[in-house]
Amino acid sequence: MHHRLVEELMTRNVVRAPRDMPFKEIVRLLADNDVTAVPVVDELDRPLGVVSEADLLRKSADQPDPSGLTPMPHLEAWERAKAEGSRAEELMSAPAVCARPEWTVVEAARLMEVHSVKRLPVVDEADRLQGIVSRRDLLRVFLRSDDAIRDEIDQDVLRGSLGTLASDVTVEVRGGRVSLRGSVESGSLIPVIERLCRSVDGVVAVAAHLAFRTDDSEGPAVGG
Repeated sequence: MHHRLVEELMTRNVVRAPRDMPFKEIVRLLADNDVTAVPVVDELDRPLGVVSEADLLRKSADQPDPSGLTPMPHLEAWERAKAEGSRAEELMSAPAVCARPEWTVVEAARLMEVHSVKRLPVVDEADRLQGIVSRRDLLRVFLRSDDAIRDEIDQDVLRGSLGTLASDVTVEVRGGRVSLRGSVESGSLIPVIERLCRSVDGVVAVAAHLAFRTDDSEGPAVGG
């Protein structure tokens, strides 16, 4: 059992912007390549930040409304500086939050969540740009077939990790939802099986309909 790696999901042919690229050229770069953001790199192809449509729209939002109907948005000093910027390094969100190719989907997703970003430039040991991975890329693990998920749980979790401890458990997967039926030796094993199944890429939910032969929990028996 293993999580898919960033290098398996990332886009390798990355559209990037040099740090001195002018505003209008960035707009054209996004439009021509049908992307919403690009990494900004230095002369050694190391990501300095990411410039997105949201960054560029601050330029429009900072302009006065001739009709006078829309109030000027309040901008912090750093937002004002970006709105007045004209080159990629002035407009980008920085520093770049980057991932490594050998990271798992879980590691990349957690970093995105912590930093509230939608994409991560992927860099090598020298911090040179190797690819980019987005939220959409990470969600591709949920496109795995039910058969593939069932086989991984059956072979890697039940037979591989747990062996004879869960030999009487059968697996059914529909739409990424895992249903476990049968019996196990002890009640304490049930949450372990559930946790291992949830860690399989593509699993949406786990329902364990499992009986147990030995109640080794501290609380009342929950098997049936």
